[in-house]
Amino acid sequence: MNIITERPSAKRRLADEYPDRVRPSKLAHAVLTTPNLPRARGWYLNALAAKVAFENDKVCFMTYDNEHHRIGLIALPKLVERPPNSWGLEHLAFSYPTLGALLSQFRYLSSQGITPYWAINHGPTISFYYRDPDGNKIEMDYDVFPTVSEVDAFFAAGNYEENFMGIIVDPEELIAKYEAGVPLSELVHRPKLPPGMTPWDMNRS
Repeated sequence: MNIITERPSAKRRLADEYPDRVRPSKLAHAVLTTPNLPRARGWYLNALAAKVAFENDKVCFMTYDNEHHRIGLIALPKLVERPPNSWGLEHLAFSYPTLGALLSQFRYLSSQGITPYWAINHGPTISFYYRDPDGNKIEMDYDVFPTVSEVDAFFAAGNYEENFMGIIVDPEELIAKYEAGVPLSELVHRPKLPPGMTPWDMNRS
C-alpha cells in the first residue's frame, strides 16, 4: 500500500503576509430567527427573487446571486418577540443597480400586496423600507452617486448637517416621471426641507 504524503511548503509568517490591518472582503450574509419558517421563507424568496441553497424543517438558506447564501432563516424553539424600542439591528439593506430596477421592484412587490412603510430620498440613496412578516425592517435602495468620492462631497457640502434624514418621496410619482423621460439627475435630486420642518418630520418607523 503506497501512502502519499504531502511535502510541507515553505514556512509562512502572518506578520509578513499581512503587515497592515485586515478588513473583511465583503458582508457575506445575514441570519434571522423566525417563529414561522414557511411564512418567512416565502416572503424572502418572493421579495428578493431568491432561490433556496439548502433547507430542512428548521433552517432555510437562500441566495439571489453567486454567493452561496445571503439570507439564513432559523426556526429556533421558544422565541419571544423583541420589545419595542429595544436596541440591536435596525434594518437590512439591499441595493439595486439602477433607479429603474428599484422602481420595477417596487411595482412588482406592490402587485403582491407588499408596500413600503417609508419611501425617502436620503441624498446618497433613494430608499424604500419594508417590513417582513416578523417585523424586521428591510431597505431596498438605489445608490445615487456612482463613486464614494461623490458621496463624500455630498457630505462635505453640509447637506447632512442641514438634513440628516432626507425627503419623503412618492414611488408612484417617481415611476410616472421616470416613464415620462424626466432626466435621472432631476429624479434623484434631493430638495431642501420644507419651511418649518425638521429632519425628524421626514422619519417613518
